[in-house]
Amino acid sequence: LPRLVREFVAQNNTSQIKHVIQILSQEFALSQHPHSRKGGLIGLAACSIALGKDSGLYLKELIEPVLTCFNDADSRLRYYACEALYNIVKVARGSVLPHFNVLFDGLSKLAADPDPNVKSGSELLDRLLKDIVTESNQFDLVGFIPLLRERIYSNNQYARQFNISWILVLESVPDINLLDYLPEILDGLFQILGDNSKEIRKMCEVALGEFLKEIKKNPSSVKFAEMANILVIHCQAADDLIQLTAMCWMREFIQLAGRVMLPYSSGILTAVLPCLSYDDRKKNIKEVANVCNQSLMKLVIPEDDEMDEAKQLMTLPAEPTSEESLSKPEAASSGEPPHCGRSELDMEMNQPLSFPCSSERIQVTLNLDGIVQVLDCHLHDTSIGMMTRIAVLKWLYHLYIKTPRKMFRHTDSLFPILLRTLSDESDEVILKDLEVLAEIASSPAGQTEGHGPSDGSEVRPGPVELHVPSRTGQLSSSGPKGLECSPSTPTMNSYFYKFMINLLKRFSSERKLLETRGAFIIRQLCLLLNAENIFHSMADILLREEDLKFASTMVHTLNTILLTSSELFQLRNQLKDLKTPESRNLFCCLYRSWCHNPVTTVSLCFLTQNYKHAYDLIQKFGDLEVTVDFLTEVDKLVQLIECPIFTYLRLQLLDVKNNPYLIKALYGLLMLLPQSSAFQLLSHRLQCVPNPELLQAGDSTKPSTSFKRTSAPSIDYTELLQHFEKVQNKHLEARHQRAGRAEQLDRRVVL
Repeated sequence: LPRLVREFVAQNNTSQIKHVIQILSQEFALSQHPHSRKGGLIGLAACSIALGKDSGLYLKELIEPVLTCFNDADSRLRYYACEALYNIVKVARGSVLPHFNVLFDGLSKLAADPDPNVKSGSELLDRLLKDIVTESNQFDLVGFIPLLRERIYSNNQYARQFNISWILVLESVPDINLLDYLPEILDGLFQILGDNSKEIRKMCEVALGEFLKEIKKNPSSVKFAEMANILVIHCQAADDLIQLTAMCWMREFIQLAGRVMLPYSSGILTAVLPCLSYDDRKKNIKEVANVCNQSLMKLVIPEDDEMDEAKQLMTLPAEPTSEESLSKPEAASSGEPPHCGRSELDMEMNQPLSFPCSSERIQVTLNLDGIVQVLDCHLHDTSIGMMTRIAVLKWLYHLYIKTPRKMFRHTDSLFPILLRTLSDESDEVILKDLEVLAEIASSPAGQTEGHGPSDGSEVRPGPVELHVPSRTGQLSSSGPKGLECSPSTPTMNSYFYKFMINLLKRFSSERKLLETRGAFIIRQLCLLLNAENIFHSMADILLREEDLKFASTMVHTLNTILLTSSELFQLRNQLKDLKTPESRNLFCCLYRSWCHNPVTTVSLCFLTQNYKHAYDLIQKFGDLEVTVDFLTEVDKLVQLIECPIFTYLRLQLLDVKNNPYLIKALYGLLMLLPQSSAFQLLSHRLQCVPNPELLQAGDSTKPSTSFKRTSAPSIDYTELLQHFEKVQNKHLEARHQRAGRAEQLDRRVVL
């Protein structure tokens, strides 16, 4: 046969050559008889060898019958077919490349062949074909990618191994740019990464590592946007290796592509946020997720608040060379872990990056609605961990700082869940929540919105007059740089008063929250906002509180904070002197609400050095119902008088002549107390008050130093005393009503 074919070649008799190949194919290779098929395969191989370099002209006729025999049920026949194709390819070399897809398709089937001889033969053929592709510069990658994309989803381990091996070969060929088609096969690669075989997983890790190395070298040619959603999906995988690898890729994408990734922020956050609460068993994933979160947050800039969404050019470039944010990695500044371990892929991710950036800038729309929806969803999910909730609140705070105008469109929907988050078990979560609420209440952007939280709360017709201290160099409310000064800038917007209303409603409905966290929440708000405004507004709201028992409890809480918290030192000094109209206005406002609790009213008078009025109030105590709770509060007030806060008051006891009402007021408290430890404490203190005659004799040669302070001229103390009596009468009626209801309930129980 070879001699015959060579003669035809020498005669250039093409028709006879085709006729010989046709007979070998139709009558032998495709025969029903197995021995004929074997002979046909041997003949086709011999024919190819005889043709030599001219075999390329007849490859279609030579290859097709051989590939058909790959599906034969007889393993020996499949082996003969493999051997025949090996000889055909060996002779034709580069001429077989136009037929590469059918060869690849046939080889992928033999790679999973159950017969070891067939598999061994296919491996020899596979290596030969790889050598040909490697040494050739005519490989049709565009035509091959659709087949690879289809076959990469095979679940067969041998087929997967075969596919990965070819991807590694193609990636190693300099003239073949497989990176351009990575979006087509990336999803399949991540699925192979979850294979049960360690060998296949390792091969896939190596392949992904090579791709990532190439991405770092040539970021300008990478289609980041087309692969973003693929990574988002696999960042949520149940398999740890898939999730870790996808998260590492996401980290690199965010740092390499910059703001090109912003349109996918909601999906990225959906994948990243839950990982922040992982325990030490998934420490690597948690650390990489944290870097992703921090890097993504840095991509949001004040300019995002100024962009007109209707005019945005939504550009997700195939070539992000024009993205100005293709910048250096933020790994060092964002606390990135040294490496994730477990693979060459992770080590490659820690190599330094260096590449040029384009001066042009592509406008990328920040999908704020999607981001807020994801953050809101995570806050509502009670099953998420503490670190995730903290990260969500950090995101909200960051967005209110960077994009306040757009964020205030979402405030109505976010406000209720932010209030509910104050009941969280974690102090850290509450602190972050308060920062967000304080920013909402103080941001100048909130003043431009003509509405507040739509929670059905009624706001009184006349808004409370809030004193805003002047600040030199205070920035205007329009510039984004000014917004970064919040919440320290004491500007209260339309949300502030409504925040106070809703906070008090929260305390009223959740008494446990008031008892356990009330003081903590209010003290932190005094640090974040203006303490005077907080107390002024709360006192104003409590003045109209219908639940008198809650009003009394709340006033007692506020008074304790006012007298004991270091955060309110400045406010105490302001009230102590009552030198300014603002301080006197604040005193009157506090006094009217403090009247819900008689003892706290007296302590406020002591703080503001209104000793005569304090004495007048104590005189009224004889008309009140003296209960155990009442005496307990008097006991606590005596303990407070002995604290450093009232040092000035104790020193004023030395000036008996000018402070007679202070001494009378203290004696009045003493007469109210039973024979208790507090009684003994106050009694001993009053025994230390000097004899005024001795003081006069000793100081006759010296000018008198008076501790007496004249009453504030603009305060009507008579009216305040009448208001106190009116409020206490309301409390008395309320107690009688509660007692009557309790008595009726007891009668029903007896009946």
